[in-house]
Amino acid sequence: MTEGPGPHLGTVGALSLSVISSVAIVICNKALISTLGFCFATTLTSWHLLVTFCSLHVAQWVKLFEHKPFDSRTVMGFGILNGVSIGLLNLSLGFNSVGFYQMTKLAIIPCTVFLETVFLRKQFSKRIQLSLLMLLVGVGIATVTDMQLNLLGAVISLFTIVTTCVAQIMTNTIQKRFKVSSTQLLYQSCPYQAGTLLFAGPFLDAALTNQNVFSFDYNFFVLFFIVLSCLISVSVNFSTFLVIGKTSPVTYQVLGHLKTCLVLAFGYILLKNPFSWRNVCGILVAVFGMMLYSYYSYCESQQKMSIDNTLTSNQILKEKELTDPLVAAESGVVNMLEEDASNAPQSLWNKSTLGKDLHA
Repeated sequence: MTEGPGPHLGTVGALSLSVISSVAIVICNKALISTLGFCFATTLTSWHLLVTFCSLHVAQWVKLFEHKPFDSRTVMGFGILNGVSIGLLNLSLGFNSVGFYQMTKLAIIPCTVFLETVFLRKQFSKRIQLSLLMLLVGVGIATVTDMQLNLLGAVISLFTIVTTCVAQIMTNTIQKRFKVSSTQLLYQSCPYQAGTLLFAGPFLDAALTNQNVFSFDYNFFVLFFIVLSCLISVSVNFSTFLVIGKTSPVTYQVLGHLKTCLVLAFGYILLKNPFSWRNVCGILVAVFGMMLYSYYSYCESQQKMSIDNTLTSNQILKEKELTDPLVAAESGVVNMLEEDASNAPQSLWNKSTLGKDLHA
C-alpha cells in the first residue's frame, strides 16, 4: 500500500512556492539595492522577519493555525542562531569576493551531509552523493569567477557555513521532535530572529557600506520596494521552513542552487546580462545534477515508504492477534499444528520405513 498523492502534492507546492517567491524577492531587492541604492541588507532582513511575525500573528488571531508553545529555550536558541547565520552571510559577502562567497554557499551542502551523517546517523547513498557532486560542480562553473582569499573573510565564511548548516538541520529536527508545523515554529522563532537582526543590522550595514540606515533618503520608490520586499518575504520565510520540514536541509540547499540558476538565466535572457558558454554549460550540468538528485531521492523515499508500510502492517497484525481472542485462538491452533508437524515426521517416517523393511 502506497501513500496517496496528497503529501507529494504538498511537497511540490512547497518547493514551487519557495522557488517563485525567492526569485521574486531577488528581483525586487536587486531593484532596491542596485537601482535605488538602498544597500542595507541586514536591516532589510530584520524588517522582513518583523513583517513575517506580524502577518503570522494576525493569521493566528483569526484561527488560521493553532499556536503550540514548546520548549522556550530551544525556540530562543534556534531563533538567535538563525539571526546570527543571516548576519554572517551578509558579512561573508562584504569581506570576500563574489567568487569566494559563492564557494561558501556551495560548501554548505557537503557540510550539512557531514553533520547529518556524524551526529544524526543519516545515510546518503553513493548515487545521491554523485548527483550532489555534479550539482556543485555545475553551479561552481556557472557562478565562481574570481577567488580572492583573505584570512578574516575565510574565518567569517567558516562560521557562516557551520551556523547555516546547524540552523537548517535544527529547523527539520525541531519540527519532528516537538511535532510542530513549519508555521508554528516560524511564528515562535521570528521575534528572536528579528530582534537579533534589528539590534545588529544597523552596525553591520554601517561597517559594510559606510552609510547610516537612519539617514538614508526614503523617497516614495524606496518605500514602495521596501514594502513590496517585506510582503514577498512572508512567503519566502514560510516556504523555507515548510520545505525543510517536508524534505530535508540538503534538499533545501539543492533548491537554493536551482534558484541561483534561474536568476542567472533570467538575467541572461530578459535583462541581457553578459554571459559566456562557461555559464551556460555550468547551468546545464547543475540542472542535470538536480534532476538526478530529485529522481534518486524520489526512488529512495518510495522504497523507504514501502518498507515502513510493510512493518506497520506486520505491527498491526501482531496487535490484532494480542487483542482479538478469535485471531489469537486461531493463531494458537495453527502454532500447535505446526509444532505437531515438526515433531511428528521423525517417528512416522521410522514406522513406515520399518513396515517396508519387514514386508521386503
